[in-house]
Amino acid sequence: MWPKHLLPFFLILFTFQVALAQPKPLDPELTYYEYPFPVHFHHLTVQKQPMKMAFMDVKPQQANGQTVLLLHGKNFNGAYWAQTAKDLSKNGYRVIIPDQIGFGKSSKPQNIQYSFQLLAQNTKSLLDSLGIKKVSVLGHSMGGMLATRFALMYPETAHKLILENPIGLEDWKRWVPYQSIDQWYASELKQNYEGIKKYQLDNYYGGKWDPAYDEWVNVLAGWTMHPDYPKIAWNAALTYDMVYTQPVLYEFNQLKMPTLLIIGQRDKTALGKANASPEARAKLGNYPALGKETAKKIPNSKLVELANVGHLPHIEAYSKFITPLLQFLKTK
Repeated sequence: MWPKHLLPFFLILFTFQVALAQPKPLDPELTYYEYPFPVHFHHLTVQKQPMKMAFMDVKPQQANGQTVLLLHGKNFNGAYWAQTAKDLSKNGYRVIIPDQIGFGKSSKPQNIQYSFQLLAQNTKSLLDSLGIKKVSVLGHSMGGMLATRFALMYPETAHKLILENPIGLEDWKRWVPYQSIDQWYASELKQNYEGIKKYQLDNYYGGKWDPAYDEWVNVLAGWTMHPDYPKIAWNAALTYDMVYTQPVLYEFNQLKMPTLLIIGQRDKTALGKANASPEARAKLGNYPALGKETAKKIPNSKLVELANVGHLPHIEAYSKFITPLLQFLKTK
């Protein structure tokens, strides 16, 4: 038992810690949400509209002449690459971390036709503006679909490809009923802290929660608390439609560059799985099988399977993630 005279102190400390852990309202462009490195903006004209693409440019003290491009997942932004970028920088790599249009600190347009080709073009424009001609591309989750499309469109730029628990290893259209953008939008408007955390707990982390995961719930939940949240929900609905209707898996065999697959084996992520039949639902998101199938489709690929790790190896099991990544990057 604590001494009675210390109880008020511990009560204040506990209240402060709880307050820190709770989400706070965040505006669509995360104006007051601090990223781990200085944020810059690349200005674009997209479908007759001026837009800005946020990015971080992490330069090493002792450069090895190579650059790594980090592409975030759908429910995330570039900030979750903080530790990865720090270690890559320590190993001599320049690291470019964009927020795609519609995500993070980048523009959230009301009228736009999203495609992975568009996001890849925007990313190539950013690299061109920085004078970067070759990169190793690392994509996580939806970022894996984008990284694949980028590598297919710009094979002269994508020197190596790393896919960390990418989604889109199966074509959900074959088993999951189509949802209109309006249906996705209505669903997004219902999002809240409890629902977001439950989804991540069940699908990403296998039912085991660590306080380190709070940050990536709080950002999404903070958006839902802001009066401009409908703008976020609308972009989320548009990009859900993009992910559902634009598979890349049928072109895996066209990838020519060395490719590393890092696959957490406990992952169960599959878009719209809850709307599939019980029989299909039981088979969707089977990452142990999907990783092996994908490795067979991609020429010159290597598969690293991480046992008892879910959808976010670089958050949940960092040491298991960074070791094979650095080894792959250093291989000629």
